[in-house]
Amino acid sequence: MSKASSYLPAGFHTLTTHLTVKGAADYIEFLKGAFEAVELSRSPSPDGRLLHASIRIGDSVMMLNDVFPEFGAEAITPGEWPIRLTLYVPDADSAWAKALAAGCTVVFPIKDQFWGDRYGQVKDPFGFLWAIATHVEDLTSAEIEARQKNAFGGVAPA
Repeated sequence: MSKASSYLPAGFHTLTTHLTVKGAADYIEFLKGAFEAVELSRSPSPDGRLLHASIRIGDSVMMLNDVFPEFGAEAITPGEWPIRLTLYVPDADSAWAKALAAGCTVVFPIKDQFWGDRYGQVKDPFGFLWAIATHVEDLTSAEIEARQKNAFGGVAPA
């Protein structure tokens, strides 16, 4: 066995999302259709649930597994945790349409935002929230602050 050439596995970034999903195999299929995910690995348990799997969306790897209550993991009701998966793509409108066609529902309509992104949020059929965005403008902090004030009726949000 050779020593690793890096602390980071090939293709990974310093921070990698790892989701526990009830129905992880079905979720992988959803991600393939909605976000052009590519399956990298899959390790099923004897009963068919996924002990571990990894997919790639764009240049990022996401790891996932099924719920295993027998190991102390509880299923969380989808949509009840305060996280968003942000997906930057070359064409947010095209990705948005594909996500909706795959079964996502609109949480926050896609539009040009004061910080320079075309951005919107959807909830996928498994309950996860996704922000879909394309960066369209490079703005200074002063420009963002001015646009933010305008977006919130002339005052900065609390």
